Order: sequence, then C-alpha cells, then structure tokens
Amino acid sequence: MSEQNTTVTAKNYFPWGIMILMSSVTFVGILSELMPSGVLPIMMQELHLSEIQGGNLVGYYALASAIFSIPLISATMHYNRKVLLLLLLGGFAVSNVIVALVSSYFVIISMRVVGGICAGIMWPMIAAYGMRLVAPEQYGKAVAVIMAGTTLGISLGMPLMTWIGDNYGWRTEFVVIGLIIVGIAVLSMIFLPSLKGEKLTQDTSPFAMLKIKAVLMVLLFTLLGVAAHYGVYVYIASLVESMQMAGGIEIALVMFGIGSLLSVLIAIKYTDEYLQLLTILMFALLIIAMAIFLVFGGSIGIAHFGFFLWGVSFGPLVALFQTAVGRQVEKAKDIATSIQSCTFNLSIMIAASVCGILLTKYLVMSLPVFAIALAVPGLILAFVAKKTLS
Repeated sequence: MSEQNTTVTAKNYFPWGIMILMSSVTFVGILSELMPSGVLPIMMQELHLSEIQGGNLVGYYALASAIFSIPLISATMHYNRKVLLLLLLGGFAVSNVIVALVSSYFVIISMRVVGGICAGIMWPMIAAYGMRLVAPEQYGKAVAVIMAGTTLGISLGMPLMTWIGDNYGWRTEFVVIGLIIVGIAVLSMIFLPSLKGEKLTQDTSPFAMLKIKAVLMVLLFTLLGVAAHYGVYVYIASLVESMQMAGGIEIALVMFGIGSLLSVLIAIKYTDEYLQLLTILMFALLIIAMAIFLVFGGSIGIAHFGFFLWGVSFGPLVALFQTAVGRQVEKAKDIATSIQSCTFNLSIMIAASVCGILLTKYLVMSLPVFAIALAVPGLILAFVAKKTLS
C-alpha cells in the first residue's frame, strides 16, 4: 500500500482484515508476557530456580514494559508505524526463541526484559496506529477489535500454550510462539499500510498530556479498574481453592473466558456510541461478581455465574480506557496511550503486591473486598465523568 498519514477517508469503511491482523499482534503480545505462568513449575524444576526467580520471569517483563513505555514511545514517535511494528515483532520472536534455546537464568531474564521493552512500545502504538486508519467515530470499534487479541490470548491462547508446554516441553512452547510471531510479521509486512510517524513537540510531550484533565481522569479510571480486577485475578487459583468451587480452577476459567469473549463482541459493536455506559457496567458487574463470591462462596451455579459476570466485566477493560484516552487528543495518540499503558502495568504491579500482603495477613476473601473498595469509587466517577467518556 502507498504511504499515508491520514485516517481512512471513507466514513463508513472499516478495514476488518487489517484490524484482525493487528489483533493477532496483541494476541501473541499477551502470550509472550504470560506464557511462563502456565509452565512455571516445569521451568523452575529444569532451571533450578527459586520461587522468587520464577516469579521474576513474568515480573521483570511487566516492569520493563512499565518503565520503558513512555520514554521509548516518545523516542520512536517519528518512526514509520509499520516499520516500527515489524521491528517489535522481530524482538518478540527473537527473545522467545532464545529463551527456548538457553539454560542461563541471566540470559533468559535478559530476553524477558527485551520482550517487556517491545511490549511497552507495542501496546500503546498499535492502538494509536489502528485509530489513525479509521474515522474518529470508529475509534472505539478499532481499539476493541485490536485489543480483542488480549482476551483471546488469555481465554484460548494460554490454555493451548500451556498444553503444548505440559506435553512437549516448555522449550517447545517458546519456539512455537516464536514461529507464530514470525508468521504474523510476514503477513504484516505484506498487508499493513505504511503510516508516517509524528514529530514530538512541546504540545505533544508526555508532560503536556498530563496537563489535560480528561487524560488524568482516564488514568484514574485505569488505576481503579485494573487494580480491582488484577488484584483478584493474579490470585484466582487461591480464590477458587478457598471457595471449594465445583469443577475447580478449570471451570472457573472457562466461565470467566466465556464472559470475556461475549463482552469483547459487545465492546466491538457499542464502544463508540456507549463508552460511558459500558464503563459504568464494567465497574458495576465487577462489584456484583465480587459480592457473589463474598455472600455465596462456591455455591454450585451461583459461583459459576459470578465468574461469568466477572469475565463480562474484565473483557473490554483495555479497549474502554484506550479508547477514552485516545479521544482526548488530536495528535500524538501514541504518547497518550503510552501513558495509559504505563499506568495499566503499574496498576497490575501495585495490585499484585498489595493483595499479596493481604493474603499473608488476612483470608483470601479479603481480595474481593479489595476489588469492591476500588470499583465503587470507579463506578461513581463513571456516572459523573460524562465529558471524559463521551
């Protein structure tokens, strides 16, 4: 395709093929981050790692994403978007394959950091890339389709990759994801449109973005929503075990996944028109789901419905907030979404740490209380922040 630097001019045209291809990028992006979680005991045993060292395989990845996102997005603003995305896919592929081939913990951690850096650039830039290819009234739809890859990665990709790791070895799992990424890179090289970068100015710097009140409001929504969800999700296995839920973690994840997939379809169709309503429902359904766990525990049927509602609430999380922040700025959407993405990752880390402390001092059921305590103010703010979510 010829070089372009404007959004698609045909008002009613939506480039489904391009958006689905971008969705495959977020699919492998979330898998690259979370894959060690599914095979962590196997990796720890073979590599002779401690619990802390094993946890660092995911933790350092997220930390690198959070630290490097804003400065590297700023530094790469002028790069052609297609070229930059191909470089990032190359980084994902190489880092995963090298992890599969070595036994040195230092090298493995280094490659996980490389993957985290690539993710820190990819998450905000691909959302902004997609928004620049459609008309403004289709921003929400574009982001929802692109970010659907994360939900599919968690609900379908992770179980599949974990099955490969359990049956054919964790190294095979990392090679497979590396090869899939190479395939996506080839398709991206052929089909994605070339799009010029943007010049970073005083008016489009991260500091300028932080002076916009609506952007700060979206960051607050991100902190409350992400911390509420992930504070419980990180320890979902402990929650299910404590509830003694019928079917265990497998059924809980299935119900959660079904709800997430359903909500992604809803987000694709309605985010542009009903961003505020969907944000309100996201917080409200999270509160209801957590209340179900607190009141009914692992009761057959009721608890399962609670995980379904939680999944419905969880599915559009990324799409809602990236759409909201993207609407607040005309230029340098990459910078705005990078700040939001950085807040997203920091919120996960904060929630995981706080809830880890809660687990050591209180019962597992303190986690749903933590989620409700954050979701209630989020719900109230969603009702009054009509301008931010319009």
